[in-house]
Amino acid sequence: MKISKLLNKKNLSIVIFSLISFSSFAEDKPVDIWNLEKQESETISEENLSIENKQEVSESSIYKMQSDKNEVSIKLDQELTSKTTKIVGLYDPQEYGLDINMWSNSDGSTLKKLFNNIDKYELSKDASEILNISLLTNAYYPNQNITDQEFLKFKTEWLIKNSNLDLIEEYLIKNQVTNLHPELMRYMVDRYLSQSDVKKSCEIFSKIKEPLEDEYLSKFNLYCLINYGKNEEAQLILDLKKELGFSDEYFENKINYLFGYIDEANKEISENSILDFHLAHRTNPEFKFEPNKDTPKLIWKYLSSSNLLYKIQDVEITDIEKISTIEKATHDKNYSEEELFEFYKRFQFNINQLLNTKESYKSLSSIEGKALVYQRLLLTEEPKLKLELMKILKDIFKSEGIEDAFDEELRKSLKQIDETDVPSNFTTFYNQYLKSDEIINKRIKYNNKILHQSKLVNYFNGDYAKSKIEEDLDKFLKKIKKDKKYSLSKKDIIFLEALKSDGIEISKKYENLYKVNKSEMPSDIQKMLDNKEIGAALLRIIEVIGPEKIEVIDDDTVYFIINTLNQLNTDSIRNKLLLKILPLKV
Repeated sequence: MKISKLLNKKNLSIVIFSLISFSSFAEDKPVDIWNLEKQESETISEENLSIENKQEVSESSIYKMQSDKNEVSIKLDQELTSKTTKIVGLYDPQEYGLDINMWSNSDGSTLKKLFNNIDKYELSKDASEILNISLLTNAYYPNQNITDQEFLKFKTEWLIKNSNLDLIEEYLIKNQVTNLHPELMRYMVDRYLSQSDVKKSCEIFSKIKEPLEDEYLSKFNLYCLINYGKNEEAQLILDLKKELGFSDEYFENKINYLFGYIDEANKEISENSILDFHLAHRTNPEFKFEPNKDTPKLIWKYLSSSNLLYKIQDVEITDIEKISTIEKATHDKNYSEEELFEFYKRFQFNINQLLNTKESYKSLSSIEGKALVYQRLLLTEEPKLKLELMKILKDIFKSEGIEDAFDEELRKSLKQIDETDVPSNFTTFYNQYLKSDEIINKRIKYNNKILHQSKLVNYFNGDYAKSKIEEDLDKFLKKIKKDKKYSLSKKDIIFLEALKSDGIEISKKYENLYKVNKSEMPSDIQKMLDNKEIGAALLRIIEVIGPEKIEVIDDDTVYFIINTLNQLNTDSIRNKLLLKILPLKV
């Protein structure tokens, strides 16, 4: 259906003005695009009646007028943005003891360096949580040696790298900043679509109130309208976009098929975007596609989640190129490791090759070599030899840049070996790859003979009134002072310094139990603290933690991390770390 069939010239202006203010449609119920708020409807009606009384406006002049209006609107928005900094985030600064000016005193040059250093790490959960708080707390942008766009770019890149889709959605909807972060919303809808979750991909468009400026997102929104059965609204928007210069032959062909205007869509398959690829699949009942090593990861994911990948058991062991492609896909988690290693069992080797695996695999092709080492691993019971073969196999995968293809299967093999049977030269290898990403909720075991393991740590849970913690602490320190054998550990000192930071009074008679060495605080961090560079100091702490869990970081480093958080008065962040560092857990 074309726009001329739906409208006459007299009410065309109403449609265009309505469409510009209309950015999305509710998911569950059809939305009448004419049903604007009463006051707006009356105003627009009065304006159009006035126009009609004066003269009849042609279609072409209206489209020109609307185009000019968009340009003026964009220029005005840019001028306002340049004069007024919009504060966007998810968290109230007071929630974490932060400040709306937390970035104001920071030098942008330092921030850029810190962001770039942090980006080199796969941050641990502890570091990631602090970075989320730092970047998503409502605060003014830094303004020294860094532009708003540069700062927003770091924020966007982190959210994408962190890949928490729920967090991204909450951020975009709460702040209505899709046009500031179009790549962020595109990342989110593309990831959902790659999982064949069209419903989840389209949901957010009904929650975004600002008109979409990004062409890709605009096309995605239009497709979602069709997906909801709102063909007339979609056609109106498409016709308007075309009048304003939009042209995409591939997209229009697929959309016209979905509209029902043509009986058969073009069989062309585009890999330019996951939306283009999905439209090819959606509009071709006999869709077939064979991926290769150059196929984008998102499309591999889409094929996997849509059950469109060829079955590995149907692949011939002589088809080296296809097997190599499957190995790469397994590395990207689009084929299961279990299937790949079952496939390796199909290769046949003679007894000499199996007995001399550590040398024989070198003379074989890469795929045959991996299959030989794996088969020998399955036949081995001796722990030392098993570890040697596992390491050889992992090193082969690593050398080919597909180390994650031997991840879960490696962990399964390592679990079959008792830790006491691991030779000293394989301890690092064993511990490195047996780590589990699962969070193990260990219970706290109190040890009232050691200060930082005593029940006093419950203060950081909020379980102690100030007067009570002061009373119980005084009793504990009195025992320590009498016990000549007890020497305060670094963690005891960390515990006491955190209490003092909170205003807990400690009697002067215990001052000689320990001395604080101020030189333990890195000078650059102390300078940030002195200059009230709150944001920069947090980034520096994140850089220090990096990929490590806070529990495994040495006590001296933990000391200045907690000392920094003490001086920043970020008690909620600090307390969470202290409850991981101090108590004994079993």
